[in-house]
Amino acid sequence: MTARRTFVLVDGENIDATLGNALLGRRPQPDERPRWERVTAFAEARWGQPVTGLFFLNASHGQLPTSFVAALLAMDYRPVPLAGRADEKVVDVGIQRTLEALVARPDADVLLCSHDGDFAPYLPPLLEGDHGSERRVGVLALREYASSQLTLPDVELFDLEDDVAAFNVPLPRVRIIPLETFDPEFFLR
Repeated sequence: MTARRTFVLVDGENIDATLGNALLGRRPQPDERPRWERVTAFAEARWGQPVTGLFFLNASHGQLPTSFVAALLAMDYRPVPLAGRADEKVVDVGIQRTLEALVARPDADVLLCSHDGDFAPYLPPLLEGDHGSERRVGVLALREYASSQLTLPDVELFDLEDDVAAFNVPLPRVRIIPLETFDPEFFLR
C-alpha cells in the first residue's frame, strides 16, 4: 500500500493573469506574486501528508524560463513544460490530463491552484468511485476571482492570500467581509 500524498497542480499562467489583469491592472511585481514554497507548505500542514508540487508551464515558443525553472526545482516543484500549437491551451490540457490520471490513484489527494472554470468537470470524478469518499480535493485561488463552477460540494476552496499567506505584500483586494471578522482598525490605517 502506498502512503497518501497531495498533488498540488499549479496553473501559473492563470494565477499570473488574474493578478495582472483582474486585480492589479498591470504586470505583477515579484513581491506581488505567490511564494510557491508557501503553497506546498500549506498543503502539507493542512492535510498532514507529503506533497508533490507540479507547476505547468507553456513552453510552446521553444524556450524555458531557466531561472524560474531553477527556482521551482529548488522549492521541490516538478516543472511541467508543455509545448503545442498556437491554438492549443497547453497548460489547461496538461492539467486536465493530469486530473484524469489522478482519478486512478486512490492514494492521491488533489489541490488545484487556478481560477479557471474549465477544470470544473474534472473535479467530480476525483470524488466518485470506491476511493472518492476518502479523497480530499481542493482549489487554491483568490476567492473572489475563482470561477463559481469550481465551488462544488466536497471541494474545499482555500484563499491564496487569507488561508495560505502566499504573498509578501497585501494585495489591493475588495471583498466581502463577514461581520464576525470585521476589524475597523484595518480601514483606519
